[in-house]
Amino acid sequence: MRAHGRKTASFRHGRDARGGGPLPARSRDGEQNRQGARVGSRRERREDTRESSAAIARALAAGLRAENIEVAYAGVITTPGIAYLARRGGFDAGVVISASHNPFEDNGIKILSGEGTKLSDTVELEIERRMLGTEPVQSLASLDFSPALAELYAHHLAELVGPGLDFSSFRLVVDCANGAASRIAPELVGRLGVRAEILNARPDGRNVNQNCGALYPQEMTAATRQAQADLGVAFDGDADRAIFAMRDGRVADGDFVLYAAANYLHDRGALGGGAVVGTAMSNYGLEVALAGRGIGLKRTDVGDKYVLEEMLRSGANLGGEPSGHIIFADRSLAGDGLVTLLEMLRIMTETGQEFAEVVRGLHPFPQKITNVRVREKPPLESVPGVGEALAACRDELGKRGRVVVRYSGTEPVARVMVEAESAELVERHVTRIAEAIARTLGSAEGKP
Repeated sequence: MRAHGRKTASFRHGRDARGGGPLPARSRDGEQNRQGARVGSRRERREDTRESSAAIARALAAGLRAENIEVAYAGVITTPGIAYLARRGGFDAGVVISASHNPFEDNGIKILSGEGTKLSDTVELEIERRMLGTEPVQSLASLDFSPALAELYAHHLAELVGPGLDFSSFRLVVDCANGAASRIAPELVGRLGVRAEILNARPDGRNVNQNCGALYPQEMTAATRQAQADLGVAFDGDADRAIFAMRDGRVADGDFVLYAAANYLHDRGALGGGAVVGTAMSNYGLEVALAGRGIGLKRTDVGDKYVLEEMLRSGANLGGEPSGHIIFADRSLAGDGLVTLLEMLRIMTETGQEFAEVVRGLHPFPQKITNVRVREKPPLESVPGVGEALAACRDELGKRGRVVVRYSGTEPVARVMVEAESAELVERHVTRIAEAIARTLGSAEGKP
């Protein structure tokens, strides 16, 4: 960020601001979220469609201006939109007010670097440390919306298609999750001449992610099947992830996207590093399918920032998560649901295949993920009963499956994932491990 005569500080994503309460005066960067803010000679700020976002944005702007930081306000825009604008517009940082895929009651601040990337853990912790000594803002700043910023991003997306590609023959179903994509997604498909049925693009401040979008794609999949559309897509609240549906309504998560894109790039000699970067949650079936094509799968901890770190380290240009957060590094260093949609349409156009054909070689192992609400987060392997359940699971599965147990980074939740060749094995071990966690760490609220 550029500051006028002073250094700036940053907010950490997700849990530092909720419900529009006052924010510290001396804070500056933020990770991406729906509301984006940028700091510096110019700073861009953006918010999502949650009813608390506007107040948080105004409080944040007041704190930034108190530190002589100029703020440019992009209004409601996607998180990857802010990432692009931060990089393209020469801002020192981008800030988004959003809670991504969480319900409207939650909100937070995401801070992005001037390169449009998320901050390192070390920087985030330092930001939190500095925030402890700040004074709260006592007033809210006024904000002047800059529509040219959103238009710049929309123009960028349309230009990514490039000359010679015509998507006008496609028929899509697009679920905007009543979130940040509610305006830009319909506008983009319209620019490209695509026929699209638009779902959940009427945000009211409280309906973001409410039984819709990437976390709840049932409406999108049913509409895709009923319309016999070429492709269905559902974004989450800040549109950094996308989940797809085939013509018959079958759901295709991020593993299917990675498989389709990896094969496309590999066949053209354009797959960087000869491998794809996934996470601990990537299905073992993806690893098997890619290996059959001579393509490696590198796994990282869960989180797109760790995926990107490994991509930059190893020279990979494709990575992502089953959640639908996909990074096409040749297009953007930020996961962008709209870019992911464009890339799937590109692959279908250039191969002349339907989406179901493009992903035909991927056969996911049976998998189940169970969330257990917890009251504290000690190391799971050391918790009595949990360690034993994990050991029993690993012993029985051997090399025929995997178990991953981790805490959510934004919620008081432990996630249990088991995948194996047998659905019966999956169910038995998920239940055993989840029950062990609930007995020792479970909160009064139980499972979310």
